[in-house]
Amino acid sequence: MKKIYAAYKIRKTVSVIGVFDGVHRGHQKILKKAAAVSCRTGMKSLAITFHPHPREVLNPVLKIPLLTSTTHKHSLIGKTGIDLLLDLRFTKSLAMMRAEDFVRKILVDRLGIRALVVGKNFLFGYKGEGDFKLLKAMAKKYGFRLFGVEPLRVKGVQISSTTIRRAIEKGDLKTASLMLGRPVSVLGTVVKGRRVGRRLGFPTANINPHHEAIPPSGVYAVNARMRGKKYTAILNIGTRPTFNIKREPTIELYIFKFNKNIYNKDVEIIFKRKLRDEKKFSSVEALKTQIKKDISRLADHTILSAPAST
Repeated sequence: MKKIYAAYKIRKTVSVIGVFDGVHRGHQKILKKAAAVSCRTGMKSLAITFHPHPREVLNPVLKIPLLTSTTHKHSLIGKTGIDLLLDLRFTKSLAMMRAEDFVRKILVDRLGIRALVVGKNFLFGYKGEGDFKLLKAMAKKYGFRLFGVEPLRVKGVQISSTTIRRAIEKGDLKTASLMLGRPVSVLGTVVKGRRVGRRLGFPTANINPHHEAIPPSGVYAVNARMRGKKYTAILNIGTRPTFNIKREPTIELYIFKFNKNIYNKDVEIIFKRKLRDEKKFSSVEALKTQIKKDISRLADHTILSAPAST
């Protein structure tokens, strides 16, 4: 998938538009529909999305964690078969643009779209005044084809980024994964920490998540994906209560049989299951004993089930 820019002269595309936070199953259905129409017509498929997230511009006081950072989102969109990506900068002036002006000035005049694929519940323009009904009228007026995609449901609940975010923050990884169509994962960068894990004999990588929603505190069995390789790992999310360190929660990754320097490298953490809650131990030695049990438990399970790397 090639990323393009607002000034890029691209015409005659099958376009799909949305925020696509999480690139969940509902988003994937829309994106794959655009890719299918593209293959059938011979036109390039174009995903039009926004950065930053509109909520960050419209209500900056609300610090809502995203399901996917910009980098993570672009990577996921690229896996759906889309040819081109245009990440429009979302500004207050864009938020004030009337829906009909957006269609005419952006989609028709600037991009020259020939077909548009959206979810039937898609809203756009000033105060969300634009909807599928308006798009049908605009398609007829400006001569592009319009395809509407019905929302998807899981167990009777409509899939949405908000619903998935709430599930992750409650620790309901099963529901979140069902709606995402893949395991819950977080993209982050390895940063320097206090080296507590190394002093315990279990060197860990401290992860700075890219403003993504993360599960509650606890110890998790995960896979760590870096540069196309996947490793078995354990993740701790919490405040290290045994050490009485009063600070913001940290995310520490212990990768099995791994000793490479990965500072400043991006890693995708793929959650498999929760092993236990975080707790305060009576001593550092008791904590070390528990960590050994966690590793042994996961190692035994890994041997008995599927290999961890592909």
